[in-house]
Amino acid sequence: MSTTTTGKTDKTDKATQDLQDVVAKISGWPEPYATIGTRLHETILAAGPKLKPRIWYGMPGYATSRTAPVVVFFRLDGDTMSLGLSEKATVAREPGTTLHPSAWFLSEIDDATLAKVSELVRTAFS
Repeated sequence: MSTTTTGKTDKTDKATQDLQDVVAKISGWPEPYATIGTRLHETILAAGPKLKPRIWYGMPGYATSRTAPVVVFFRLDGDTMSLGLSEKATVAREPGTTLHPSAWFLSEIDDATLAKVSELVRTAFS
């Protein structure tokens, strides 16, 4: 691994580029999805400050390292935004069933939803 004159490694530069790619992807979405995506991105990183964002299947994904499996992601498909947990997430079964919650649709964002996202992120990476 090479080091730049500022002492940063190529790995740090790649992580910075990954973050910039995610922010650029989100900012390129039409409203209200750019705002929803920005708030989701900020909430995910606040709930998991050691998480590393990157583009995953063309959309924002979050993992514990640049090469670790993505656990939390969100995507915009046309006019449908979804938040999801990959099979690598720690998720409890829904009470009384064998179902594990793994995806939610969003058309707007509020503080209660962001609080739930924070909880999901903290649990998913535990």
